[in-house]
Amino acid sequence: MTNSSAAYLANNAYRSAAVAVPPLKAVVMLCDGAITFLQKAQEAHDGKRFEEGHAHLTRATAILRGLSHNLDFTRGGAMADRLYKTYNALIMACLRSYGRPEAKEGFRRIIASLTELRDAWKFVEAAAGKAKAAESAARR
Repeated sequence: MTNSSAAYLANNAYRSAAVAVPPLKAVVMLCDGAITFLQKAQEAHDGKRFEEGHAHLTRATAILRGLSHNLDFTRGGAMADRLYKTYNALIMACLRSYGRPEAKEGFRRIIASLTELRDAWKFVEAAAGKAKAAESAARR
């Protein structure tokens, strides 16, 4: 898969998820997907099924690439810039870890970081839901 086709698929995955569910929920779901693909990549790597592992790794990094390319820098400012750097650092860590003897530890750290980021997005999603509910109640 070429970089442009992977970017295209990542962008489509993000847009499809964003249309089907609210944007914050889509981000949480996409983070969950990236975590799942990284876990599968690690399992395949451990089982010496390197082509399968690489396919899972490609899907995980495509999701992260889609997240990074769909940030709104106009509205997000410094936070969008920081998220862009974070997503790209996670992509680079994935690519550097795969196929190495210490891949298991590398993937463990990447998955832990991505889980922490996903949990932060879940918190934001919950807070936004509460704020929206409070706003609706105040209008009544």
